[in-house]
Amino acid sequence: MDRSNAIPRIAMPWIIRLRYAMVLGQIVTVAFTNWLLRIDLPIRWMVIPPLLIGISNVWLEKRESRTPAHASESTLIYWLFVLDTLCLTAILMLSGGPTNPFSLLYLVHITLAATIMTRRQTWGLGVLASLCFALLFWKYRPIPKLGMDHQGEGARLHLIGMWVGFTVATGLVTIFSGKISELLRHHEESLLRMQEELAKKDRLAALVTLAAGAAHELSTPLATIAVASKELERYATQSASNNAIAEDSRLIRTEVDRCREILVRMSAKGAEPAGEVPEAVTIEELLNSIRSAFASQDLLRILADNDVLEARPILPKRAICQALVALIGNACDASPQATFIDVAVSRDGDTFSFEVRDSGSGMAPETLRHVGEPFFTTKEPGRGMGLGVFLVRNLAERLGGQLVFKSAPGKGTTARLDLPLAPVIEAVRA
Repeated sequence: MDRSNAIPRIAMPWIIRLRYAMVLGQIVTVAFTNWLLRIDLPIRWMVIPPLLIGISNVWLEKRESRTPAHASESTLIYWLFVLDTLCLTAILMLSGGPTNPFSLLYLVHITLAATIMTRRQTWGLGVLASLCFALLFWKYRPIPKLGMDHQGEGARLHLIGMWVGFTVATGLVTIFSGKISELLRHHEESLLRMQEELAKKDRLAALVTLAAGAAHELSTPLATIAVASKELERYATQSASNNAIAEDSRLIRTEVDRCREILVRMSAKGAEPAGEVPEAVTIEELLNSIRSAFASQDLLRILADNDVLEARPILPKRAICQALVALIGNACDASPQATFIDVAVSRDGDTFSFEVRDSGSGMAPETLRHVGEPFFTTKEPGRGMGLGVFLVRNLAERLGGQLVFKSAPGKGTTARLDLPLAPVIEAVRA
């Protein structure tokens, strides 16, 4: 559905309410004028226009409930407003014509048309209303009590009627136009959020493509290094009997294998959590896997109750470990050397929260606003690309959670990763 048709679709429920309100208002006004003000009106003819509007509105409401999506909503609303304008003209012709103060109601439909219709349709409705109002000067049933040339009670009733007509028109325009404008603003905000989400997915897709390409390109030189290191180890052990060279060559092969494992995770299959089968894992096992990734394990302080450590949520273990390792790594880089990094784990209902707290200098508000954007980093060149937090935040959103940062200059930074327990499986497989 394009934007030109989306606006009438959004406004349609409130247009149905408006037309019901106008039918009720017309019936109440005619009854009040005829029986309480004792003004003689042709009731039998004046009930026909609101009856037509009511029948068309019932048909419209049933149509919307059966088939909620149409390709020509703007055109349909235009013809409904044309019918309403003609019915209003008929009522005014039977009740004083141009002297009827409720002729101001012509402006209600024109105002709404300017909000939700095309320019051509708005002009068409405006011309129709002008012609109908001009017709009232030529053909109408006069009401002596409301005549402009009368004094006394008739003039007073006319002035009161003008005030009531103006108040009704103003109320209808304010209420319904305001509500429709509010719905349109919400619609625009939703579109902006969708565009932002699509932009994030596009950036992530670009990163996945880049990672897959890098993994493919690096596989060949790594294989060459592995072969060369194996030959060097064989030479050092069999020909030169040099233990130092043999140890170095084995270290090279070990690191090459490690690089290969990283490249597997960078591949297109391993770049998304959907490529990993969720499994039941205790929080304690998860934290132990995270500890093993750091050489200085004693500097990690785990803060969690026993019942939390023994909980077994269903999570993509490898992806969560990588995310927490990235957050802890950032905390280590921000903190002075040989200082503790606190990792607090808590549970609130079906949500697990992992908080990583550093003792660094904190972040300024401007920096905090940009945290999580791809390629944004405060580290020195060569120490980071600014993708770690972006990937962690994307993982959290894919799993139905969130990543939140709290920081203040001189007070350190806390990164909180919230992960839901129940919806994880659907989120990962989406």
